[in-house]
Amino acid sequence: MILKVARLGHPVIRTPAHPVDPAQISTPQFQRLLDDLVETMREYEGVGLAAPQVHLSIQVAVLEVERPANYPDAPSVPLTFLINPEVTITEHATLDGWEGCLSIPEMRGVAPRYRELRVKALGRSGEPFDFVARDFHARVIQHETDHLRGEVYLDRMRDLRTLSHLAEWRRFALKPAT
Repeated sequence: MILKVARLGHPVIRTPAHPVDPAQISTPQFQRLLDDLVETMREYEGVGLAAPQVHLSIQVAVLEVERPANYPDAPSVPLTFLINPEVTITEHATLDGWEGCLSIPEMRGVAPRYRELRVKALGRSGEPFDFVARDFHARVIQHETDHLRGEVYLDRMRDLRTLSHLAEWRRFALKPAT
């Protein structure tokens, strides 16, 4: 089922999410929620979606990168479920990059993100995992885990003059330099 996406201004977007009780992960209701998060993310052509974005203040995010229209050069990332994620920055160098958000529709802006991080989380079946993400993959994880802390990419932007309406961004920011 496609879920309603909360927009910036709704209190759930700015409220830190609560950890998920691991005993709930295997329940049919929770598994259905995970399916609904994936379906909603894909319907709106996102590369990630956090539970607070669908009005649920719990620490769950999904991500998947498969040739997204707004990030045509982004490397693929398989469907990933992050439940109660813990992120540790492993490389403090940052990269500026364009970001958008389903909760801030029709806008894009340049935000710095750490280049590399380590993620510990529970997966779809409650299994623990631990991996290192770099570059765009790390950007998507930081974006989604920001939502779990009540933050959005606008909070990271150094220069609000890069904030652009999506239609204009597609016309000008995505054009190759001549």
